[in-house]
Amino acid sequence: MFRNILDLGTGTGLLAFAAAKLWPAARVAASDIDPVSIDVVRENAALNGIRGLQLVVADGLDHRELVAAAPYDLVVANILAQPLIDMAPQIAASVAPRGTLVLSGLLDTQAAAVTRAYVRMGMRPEKHYPGEWAVLVLRQRR
Repeated sequence: MFRNILDLGTGTGLLAFAAAKLWPAARVAASDIDPVSIDVVRENAALNGIRGLQLVVADGLDHRELVAAAPYDLVVANILAQPLIDMAPQIAASVAPRGTLVLSGLLDTQAAAVTRAYVRMGMRPEKHYPGEWAVLVLRQRR
C-alpha cells in the first residue's frame, strides 16, 4: 500500500486519479510543466469526483511543495525518454527507501538507456514491459 504518491508529468491526470482511487488514504500529488495541463487536471478531477489532489506546476521536481513532500512511496512518470534520463538524479532522490518508480512514455528501443540512468542513481530494475511504448518498474535500493 502506498501512502505518498507523485504523478510527475501528469498530463490529463489519469495516473493520479487511478492512484487516488486505488489508495484512497494516500496523499497524491500531480505535477506538470504546463500550467494548462494542471487546469485540465483540476477540471477532470471535479468531473470524476476526485478530491484532495495536490496540483503543482513545476519543471520536474523543481518546486518547494514537491521537495517538501518527498520522499514518495510511489512515483509515476509518463515522460519522454530524454527528459527521464536528464531528471534521473532528481527523480531517484525523491523515491523513498524501497519505494517504487514506474516510468513510461518511452519507446522500447530507449528502455535500456533509461534503465541505465536510474541504475546509476542506485535504483534496481524490477520489471520491463516491452512493446512499442515500454513501461519500466524500478525499486529504490536504500
